[in-house]
Amino acid sequence: MYYNKHIREVKLGVKNLLLHKLRSFLTMLGVVFGVGSVIAMLAVGEGASKEALDRIRKLGSQNIIISSAKSIEEESQTNVRSMMSVYGLLYEDEIRLRVTFPMIKNTVPVKEVRKEGRLGERAMELRVVGTTPRWFDLIQRPLVAGRVLAQLDFETKSNVVVLTEHGVRKLLAGQNTIGQTLRLGGEYFEVVGIVQNAGNIGGDIQTPDQEIDAYIPINVARERYGDILTKNLSGTRSMEKVELHQIIAEVDSTEHVEATASGIESMLKLFHKKEDYKISVPLTLLRQAEATKRTFNIVLGSIAGISLLVGGIGIMNIMLASVTERTREIGIRRAIGAKKKQIITQFLIETVVLSTTGGLIGMGLGLLIPFLITLLAGMPTVVSAFSLALSLGISMAVGIIFGIYPAIRASNLDPIVALRHE
Repeated sequence: MYYNKHIREVKLGVKNLLLHKLRSFLTMLGVVFGVGSVIAMLAVGEGASKEALDRIRKLGSQNIIISSAKSIEEESQTNVRSMMSVYGLLYEDEIRLRVTFPMIKNTVPVKEVRKEGRLGERAMELRVVGTTPRWFDLIQRPLVAGRVLAQLDFETKSNVVVLTEHGVRKLLAGQNTIGQTLRLGGEYFEVVGIVQNAGNIGGDIQTPDQEIDAYIPINVARERYGDILTKNLSGTRSMEKVELHQIIAEVDSTEHVEATASGIESMLKLFHKKEDYKISVPLTLLRQAEATKRTFNIVLGSIAGISLLVGGIGIMNIMLASVTERTREIGIRRAIGAKKKQIITQFLIETVVLSTTGGLIGMGLGLLIPFLITLLAGMPTVVSAFSLALSLGISMAVGIIFGIYPAIRASNLDPIVALRHE
């Protein structure tokens, strides 16, 4: 009985709204565009940060990346003719990390050198990365074909190389990949595997891998290419001596990451007279990026929420006009025994029907807009279930909040005065 009563009231509310179809539709538009803009803006904000967040996570939340960097003094000497710059991380630094910090599980040294990769008539510049097999454990990348570096390659100093997909497409297009002999500078290496790379993140952190990487055992890189790099540019010859370009340290748990990073920085200051290194902590960057994403979503949501506020004001305005139009109807209902509570319920049902219907249409619009943005502009968008539920909930709340005053005003009409109203 109670259920049937409310169904009847809802049907009556819908019937009253359908008496003025165009007015009801125009009233809903504010809620439709408000809900649609909330969902679309949150989808754009979520999509803009998702890719970067995923890439940061791929660096490893338990990893600390220490990179060689020229100090201010070294930068000021780059234009001096035939000057050798000596800077960066040392082989001993990696040993110190393992010995000093018991919470560090693994360390991976990285040595880089730019060399021309040549296979037959095809050639391109590659970043030759000398490292250990543990690199592929700390910086996990999908294996496309073959295998990654093995401990045996390191122990036997084998001339083997693992390439990224990008390099393979440029150098080995149309040929069998695994087993090919690739020339790197003046040395020849056998291609034993292909991996995917994560690409650049941007901002304050550089990913350990790049599109043009060629991975070889670090002892082979040191023996074949040495620690001194010579560059000849516009008649100026410059030399750099860098032992290690990067050290990646894996900590036993995320709780120890930031404290360990501070300890590493303090230790490096003891053994490096110049600040020729920089420390990147993916975990810290991840937290900062997530905080930025939350702030961004709040700002976008607030802007879109203004549309819902305008839609709510429109509903209140129309319902106040409806109270005036239906004054005689309200008087008749009160005269035959309708209580104030029933009048309030009737008007609230109408406002909630308006706002909820507008919210549902707005959800459809909110799903369509991100789809079109991704299709036409190529921007990634992510529509979350939370944004859909939030927007629909807000639209219903708008109907209730902005419908209360007109409903109370209708219920407070004097039945005698209402009956005399023309």
